[in-house]
Amino acid sequence: MRTVWASGRLALAAILLSSALPAAASTIAEPEGYRLYDYRAPVPRTLQGATVLDTAGLLELLAREPVVLVDVMPAPRRPPGRGPGRPWLPPAHTHIPGSVWLPNVGLGELPPTTAAWFAQRLAELTGGARDRAIVIYCARDCWMGWNAAKRAVRELGYSRVYWYPDGIQGWEEAGLPLVSATPEEEP
Repeated sequence: MRTVWASGRLALAAILLSSALPAAASTIAEPEGYRLYDYRAPVPRTLQGATVLDTAGLLELLAREPVVLVDVMPAPRRPPGRGPGRPWLPPAHTHIPGSVWLPNVGLGELPPTTAAWFAQRLAELTGGARDRAIVIYCARDCWMGWNAAKRAVRELGYSRVYWYPDGIQGWEEAGLPLVSATPEEEP
């Protein structure tokens, strides 16, 4: 009897905690500009000029029309002191099937070459159609997806930008497949 009551209390605590999390996250305000630091932190529930999707919404969009999926997770860096002649195997990365991995385009401040590359790749991926559906994501609680989606709207003029804040974890938790990813390299 004691075990049932204890596990019941744990279940109730989990339900209360999970229902409190969305409310806490919704208190995060959208900054005026881009997030410049601490990228792995709670994110806002909104993104002005973009549509925020949950997993069901993303699945509906994918079933309805062709979508450009952009993973903006940063690429792993070679450890300091590990020269080019020394072997290094970056950790594996997976993402939503059909995605293109454009690493580091979600930084708050982009070097001019990275900003130009991001603009060029989005133009290529959309065939130059600024009204093509683009879904940008990273990981859950990752400002890089938010920054990149905002940049696509604000600086690049795309009108149908979707941000998927649950990212790779949300997709995986829904039991949906992930595929091995290779980052595109900036020229």
